[in-house]
Amino acid sequence: MKILVTGGAGFIGSNFINYMLKKYDYYIINLDKLTYAGNPENLKTAETYKNYKFIKGDICDKNLVLDILDDCDAIINFAAESHVDKSIETPDIFLQTNVNGTVNLLNCALKKKIQRYVQISTDEVYGSIDKGYFTETTPIAPNSPYSTSKASADLFTYAYFKTFNLPAIITRCSNNYGPYQYPEKLIPFFISKLMENKKVPVYGDGKNVRDWLYVEDHCRGIDLALHKGKEGEIYNIGGHNEKTNLEITSLILKKMGKDESLIEFVKDRPAHDRRYAISNDKIKAELGFEPQYTFENGINATIEWYLNNKEWIDNIKNRKGELV
Repeated sequence: MKILVTGGAGFIGSNFINYMLKKYDYYIINLDKLTYAGNPENLKTAETYKNYKFIKGDICDKNLVLDILDDCDAIINFAAESHVDKSIETPDIFLQTNVNGTVNLLNCALKKKIQRYVQISTDEVYGSIDKGYFTETTPIAPNSPYSTSKASADLFTYAYFKTFNLPAIITRCSNNYGPYQYPEKLIPFFISKLMENKKVPVYGDGKNVRDWLYVEDHCRGIDLALHKGKEGEIYNIGGHNEKTNLEITSLILKKMGKDESLIEFVKDRPAHDRRYAISNDKIKAELGFEPQYTFENGINATIEWYLNNKEWIDNIKNRKGELV
């Protein structure tokens, strides 16, 4: 199999490429624009494989995508702007990449008769839920420019399945954590701050709840969707590890031997969703998915990775105009 992975220099995409190259003999092409969150250092292992190729480019570039897709069997679209705060500051960038870029990929996939298209999405498209769990049939109700752009991409993907019979699948994951995550996201951001004994900013009262999924488990779920998923279906991939932001903060402080005096409560984010929680029942029943990592094992592995890879963090901080 020959697979185009878009956004493969980012956090989840790079973990997925490393996972797939280790497991299969597939030829993988990685198309990434290398925006601020795309990091070639994430792919040092991948570069040792002869069946891996990196191409710097934009998913909005129709001619480039069409050229790359020659003889490709599948597309897995990770490429996206993903930071909620940045989407509030500059929503137009999210429209361009997350919506227009996805539509370009869908059009190219149709023209090249791709056998499988997997759209990587997020539980944030469902909005906030006080009790219970989101399922694949829950109506989407996004609240931020980021989640709205991802919801739009999902709708276009499903429309191409219904209208043009594109063999597409959508996966929606809960909050990922693990190695290679750009340190603007909560867990690596706090770890990097605490490594310098700096305070960590917690939005509002810190009681916003997220379900946490170790990135390797997410890769395993996408692998199952790629090979066993049914065309036109949505699969939620969650970890069933619900924690408040304050619980996560306290846990990281404890594991790093820091005092809770380093917590600094700050003004809450606009339209900050209170709780996300998704059900794994469908992907478990239909595809046999089960998370392999407990949160305890996953967070220990994550903290250890960042502590052992301080140079990786320093290289990001030292990029011109990109201070974390």
